[in-house]
Amino acid sequence: QVQLVESGGGLVQPGGSLRLSCEYFGSIFSINAMAWYRQAPGKQRELVASFNGGSSPDSVKGRFTISRDNALNTVYLQMNSLKPEDTAVYYCCYYDYCGQGTQVTVSS
Repeated sequence: QVQLVESGGGLVQPGGSLRLSCEYFGSIFSINAMAWYRQAPGKQRELVASFNGGSSPDSVKGRFTISRDNALNTVYLQMNSLKPEDTAVYYCCYYDYCGQGTQVTVSS
């Protein structure tokens, strides 16, 4: 059983930064399989960052960084230079398991 709990979303102005957190519980055998996805209204869910080199959109490269703290059982997504088009629900996932998501809204 795997449980993933995201936090850290919110409202931020364009150009701002946010750090999302994902605390994980249960049978995580390979932390490298964890990844962050996002889904904007009317759009498909897309990968934005992963440890195993999965393809992320060019629009986030150089701005989004995934990291982890094994001691805290937490994975992070650092997002810099945020743009309105980054507005979405962000999900932490481990294979087919995903958390409930956290809303990120970029707006002035």
